[in-house]
Amino acid sequence: MELTVLVVPDCQHAGLLEQRLAEALAGRSDVDITRRVIADAEQAERWSMRGSPTLLIDGVDPFATPGQPASLSCRLYRGSNGRTEGAPTLSALRAAIQEARQ
Repeated sequence: MELTVLVVPDCQHAGLLEQRLAEALAGRSDVDITRRVIADAEQAERWSMRGSPTLLIDGVDPFATPGQPASLSCRLYRGSNGRTEGAPTLSALRAAIQEARQ
């Protein structure tokens, strides 16, 4: 499984996503993580970045809304409690990774 983390330079939420990914992937050796800094709209379009940070699992953004355009903006994720945060919740990451494995 290939995970790709897409961020804009100095993304304030990149660390939160990295922390949660580390926790979600603890003890797993079957996952490769690539990190890419996206600097312009052309790159955002090419990589299907829907805001920073974006996580791609095997090239697919499991948290994207259909029809959502590419963006360099700060991305927010809604948790199950309705609050918005700068990264998917730990449970949402685990579910997305598990679903991608099936």
